[in-house]
Amino acid sequence: MRLRVNHKLGWSGSIWDRVLSSILAVAILGALGMLGYTIARPPVGEEFTEFYLLSLSGEAKDYPSQLMVGEEGKVVVGIINREQETVTYRVEVRIDGAVSNEVGPVTLEYEEKREEIVGFVPDRAGEKQKVEFLLYRQAESEVYQSLHFWIDVQ
Repeated sequence: MRLRVNHKLGWSGSIWDRVLSSILAVAILGALGMLGYTIARPPVGEEFTEFYLLSLSGEAKDYPSQLMVGEEGKVVVGIINREQETVTYRVEVRIDGAVSNEVGPVTLEYEEKREEIVGFVPDRAGEKQKVEFLLYRQAESEVYQSLHFWIDVQ
């Protein structure tokens, strides 16, 4: 038994072949375009800044805890820029809310790291005084990150 196709009914294979081929070509070009875009612009990772304190021995412990009025305490302040752009930072050091020191501006490229010894001097006696290190980005007035520890001052 043989089937016969009647070309006079408008069921012409050549027109449908062209339409389907056109649709397939557009789909392939679109997929190639998306692949090219994905390769050219990979997704952006997390954007953040690492901000940390170390003792002068390079460890995250044994910060100054006992000082005399007028005696300088010192720590290492570290900043690593992972913001995926160049950023300018400023660090403010406060003892019980009063500004004791300021560092910056410090401009870091993406993935650049800076560690610096930063001093602070208490101006009054008292126990459990909060020493804060406040990190600001660019010219912003809002604190971006903060770190602290406590000192007793005689």
